[in-house]
Amino acid sequence: MAKSIKKRARKLTATGVATTKPAQPLVADPNTKTDAGSKQARIITMLRSRTGATIAAMMKETDWQQHSVRGFLAGVVRTKLKLKLVSEKIEGTRIYRIDDADSAKTNGRNAKRAA
Repeated sequence: MAKSIKKRARKLTATGVATTKPAQPLVADPNTKTDAGSKQARIITMLRSRTGATIAAMMKETDWQQHSVRGFLAGVVRTKLKLKLVSEKIEGTRIYRIDDADSAKTNGRNAKRAA
């Protein structure tokens, strides 16, 4: 017969075996310096160029799938880093770039609160 859960839990803690791992953050803190050659840094460099980048170009540069590139653009570039990502359709091709002139860091609410 199987041992009760309580007995198994006591046995595991008595031997000193940890039953759970501490939670680790899934995404690195955007304020920390990233490796200049990392995939994220390469995509941001591509997006900061005047010509911008297509999804296909970012996929080729990082070996990521299309949904991963889109998730990075929405989750990291727009949300975490709060950069203004501009999307333009030129001759049937969607081009993404970061607009440094109008950074999203100064949004309308904070501009109204000027001291």
